[in-house]
Amino acid sequence: MSTPESKPRPYRGRLAPSPTGYLHLGHARTFWTAQRRACENNGTLVLRIEDLDRSRCRPNFVTAMFEDLAWFGFKWQEGPDVGGLFGPYSQSERMNLYRSALQQLQQSGYAYRCSCSRQDVLRAVQAPHQGEDEPLYPGTCRPKSDAQPSEKRLPSQMSPSTERVNWRFRVSDGETIQFVDLHYGPQVFVAGTDFGDFVVWRHDNVPAYHLAVVVDDAAMQISEVVRGADLLKSTARQLLLYRALGWSPPDYFHCPILTDEQGVRLAKRHDALSLRALRAQGADPKDLRKSW
Repeated sequence: MSTPESKPRPYRGRLAPSPTGYLHLGHARTFWTAQRRACENNGTLVLRIEDLDRSRCRPNFVTAMFEDLAWFGFKWQEGPDVGGLFGPYSQSERMNLYRSALQQLQQSGYAYRCSCSRQDVLRAVQAPHQGEDEPLYPGTCRPKSDAQPSEKRLPSQMSPSTERVNWRFRVSDGETIQFVDLHYGPQVFVAGTDFGDFVVWRHDNVPAYHLAVVVDDAAMQISEVVRGADLLKSTARQLLLYRALGWSPPDYFHCPILTDEQGVRLAKRHDALSLRALRAQGADPKDLRKSW
């Protein structure tokens, strides 16, 4: 909330597609909400390409992304194709920023080395977890409470082929994280119960989603993040990162998830509902948006 002495920050929203497949109607509806909110607030909309998944990102998906977004009616004021003051606008070109943030977490003792794989964690917890969310980490590699900060070795100095090490962010078990979502209202999550120590840097020398988006949203001065409701819990994790890094978080607006006729959340495997397929069929974006 602004005070009489402070001015509200300019509205800056963002579209952050990942070119690991063709965009579908679920992406379009969430992105359309982001564009609408930016327009309503006389703000700036930023296009950022989240292309850190080297094994799945493809140049043809990047090309299709630009074409499909333009066809659907999206317009942005900053991005890889139009430039801006906060570039580069592709995550693969921003690695130095992520390494710097990780080093800060290492030096302050928030990040520690972890040799556990995802399968190790699943075997240790011996319990199902919700969907694609990160399983609750049992603390296998967590340092003792009185341990010194993790050794300050940058990821660029590690060799993924010889050393399979993730870096995890240490949460305070039992801490309550609260925030007000601009769509769903008050949200409450408990560290150590709803989520545990989470990965911020992967063993293949790539920043994890949570760290990358926090670094980028802070550096690009994003004032409001519009995204799907499946990321509500992720917001709790990211708020802890903002605090640890000493940065002010944006506001959050989480949109309902679009599902298919069977009630399954749309994913990039739903080719029939991809923007590319709909465009090839001669669909009209205005007609597609009517129900929104």
